[in-house]
Amino acid sequence: MLESETPATPVTFPPAFLWGAATSAYQIEGAVREDGRTPSIWDTFSHTPGKTAGGDHGDIAVDHFHRYRDDVALMADLGLTAYRFSISWSRVQPTGRGPAVQRGLDFYRRLVDELLAHGIKPAVTLYHWDLPQELEDAGGWPERDTAYRFAEYAQIVGEALGDRVEQWITLNEPWCAAFLGYASGVHAPGRTDPAASLKAAHTLNLAHGLGTSALRASMPARNSVALSLNSSVVRPFSQDAADLAAAQKIDDLANGVFHGPILHGAYPQTLFTATELITDWSFVEDGDLALINQPLDALGLNYYTPALVSSADADTSGPRADGHGSSAHSPWPGADDVTFHQTPGERTEMGWTIDPTGLHDLIMRYTREAPGLPLYITENGAAYDDKPDPDGRVHDPERVAYLQGHLAAVRRAIADGADVRGYYLWSLLDNFEWAYGYEKRFGAVYVDYATLERTPKSSALWYGQAARTGTLPEVQSIQ
Repeated sequence: MLESETPATPVTFPPAFLWGAATSAYQIEGAVREDGRTPSIWDTFSHTPGKTAGGDHGDIAVDHFHRYRDDVALMADLGLTAYRFSISWSRVQPTGRGPAVQRGLDFYRRLVDELLAHGIKPAVTLYHWDLPQELEDAGGWPERDTAYRFAEYAQIVGEALGDRVEQWITLNEPWCAAFLGYASGVHAPGRTDPAASLKAAHTLNLAHGLGTSALRASMPARNSVALSLNSSVVRPFSQDAADLAAAQKIDDLANGVFHGPILHGAYPQTLFTATELITDWSFVEDGDLALINQPLDALGLNYYTPALVSSADADTSGPRADGHGSSAHSPWPGADDVTFHQTPGERTEMGWTIDPTGLHDLIMRYTREAPGLPLYITENGAAYDDKPDPDGRVHDPERVAYLQGHLAAVRRAIADGADVRGYYLWSLLDNFEWAYGYEKRFGAVYVDYATLERTPKSSALWYGQAARTGTLPEVQSIQ
């Protein structure tokens, strides 16, 4: 029996449970100069020497823009019932301002129609980190006006697709956009300004609130509006007061900075205290918290691995073991007195510890944090060094075991009273993995980057069987 299961855990998932896969625009689409699309911050960042592994970029990626029909057919063959994808803002609104380019919107209209024709529910993410470069040039996410530009963009997409798409996500992992983009600089736009990163976090919160209102004003009332948070499961190294304080500081910076205002209408006071030497938070204007604190229809949770932290020793030096890339600059403003520790256990190719108990803990936390709010696991998955065998098949038993363990944790959480309505595997396809380029393969479907041929891995077949039956097959059942 898996550690995340108990004898009382039900065998099946609820009948309406969504079995999905997720992707993002810049990681898979390619066609970066077609139909009026202009550069995003990830186009600029990935073409800057030294920013990505091997100088890799998403100019072609896996060419989903031209191959989307085949990719949708592949999803249908696997038995998936939902697909979460993101919109390329600069494909729809090239300058980040003004009217839409209808040719850009037409691609997403075609994609949605293809999904619906195959009985697959589309879930649209409006922002998965690809800010139009012109908006970055005007100040980016630390600039307050960017939130209002996002609301305008949300209205455009809502009006175009809201008649056919019922599930909407405003932002994906705003923590990464704010702190990896503006504090540590390992993500686009590559800035390293702690004060700017905190300001960016607030603007992203404001964008979510304004975008939620814009979507609701432009779509049928039946549609669901959510956002996806990569909320950290932060565990103290010990129960000593100093380690507990370190865990609280990281929890505020990872979680409270977003779910505080979004779910509860207030930032944690402890967050202000921890960052008072960096900013006075005067960028939070009267009325902002009311704009941010819009009622949600659901909440998306992205989970990969827990964090283990302690108070820093005086002799602590070297890179942080926080799993968020290598940089001389920290993505944790005001937390230089905190040490991240590698948690014990097996690891993925990302170096992330495999721990399904963290997913169960995360689900139960938000079941308490936001009672009555439906939850979706909008990302969960693992990178492995997948290679075809001599017959061209791709066996990835490690990923199958990973998925079985984490889905068992979801099933256990449902048994414990959590309202989890769906799971989106990250990712459908091997793709451009941000600063790691094409070195890390998260896909359930193998992509030969030379030919762009798609081959479902063992994990895709296993997951498809789970989707069709609503149960978790034995790991050995997929050969």
